[in-house]
Amino acid sequence: MISKFLMFTTISVLFASSSTFAQDDFANVEITSQPVSGSVHILNGMGGNIGVSAGEEGILIIDDQFAPLAEKIANAIGDIAKTPMKYVVNTHYHGDHTGSNAYFREIKGSTIFAHDNVRKRLANKKDHTHSELPVVTYQQGITFHFNGDTIKVMHLPAGHTDSDSVIWFEKANVLHSGDLFFEGRFPYIDLNGGGTVSGYIKNVTQLIGMLKDDTKIIPGHGNLASKADYQKALDMIVATAAMVKGMKDKGVSVEDAVKLGLGEKYKDWSWSFITEQKWITTLYNGQ
Repeated sequence: MISKFLMFTTISVLFASSSTFAQDDFANVEITSQPVSGSVHILNGMGGNIGVSAGEEGILIIDDQFAPLAEKIANAIGDIAKTPMKYVVNTHYHGDHTGSNAYFREIKGSTIFAHDNVRKRLANKKDHTHSELPVVTYQQGITFHFNGDTIKVMHLPAGHTDSDSVIWFEKANVLHSGDLFFEGRFPYIDLNGGGTVSGYIKNVTQLIGMLKDDTKIIPGHGNLASKADYQKALDMIVATAAMVKGMKDKGVSVEDAVKLGLGEKYKDWSWSFITEQKWITTLYNGQ
């Protein structure tokens, strides 16, 4: 229930018209940390889950939530380790994953890494600042040898967006999936941001095939998860996509598909931002 509330709050802030409301909301956010494996930790707050590699060589973080939370995030990282901030990796371009880029670049001296399309999409925002843009970009991926681990950053095309990366900690046996995994709920597939339903399914299938049974997964949103949790989510996506495709192939309109619904089995996957109606609409338009 807490994670679903935080997800709702995140999306509310993204679309809130009142800056006062947003600032008040950020003021009440608490950043909490949890050890995952080896040098890897997870930070929860408001927005995408932050992965942290903390050790003698410094700090690497994966995603950085919203700008008003930057100092709270930095303080939470400082509670894990006192070594310098070195690197930030963005899993994609959405603001709840890139909002504190400027802070960590300007104030903490971090180098920001991301796929080429992250920089392109952030640069195309009318209100962007130069300091929030990734400094190092790549097409396929990049590897860090850091804090005693091999950290592989891999781009997967046309899934959640056209700018997605996942991060694999080889020694720690941890995957940060970015928003290619919304634990326990319907995912958001950004069709306007280059995402596709078929690509999302293909990418998740590929990732699950990489994992060991005991791999720990930091999802883009939700609780720390397992391979079995990820498989359950994939099974839901495949099954509901097939249901909606079947309706569409029979000439059922998207409005009527929403009225028919997905049945009681998938009620618990609905949440405040991606309701059953929105999920059906995404599957219908994304086929």
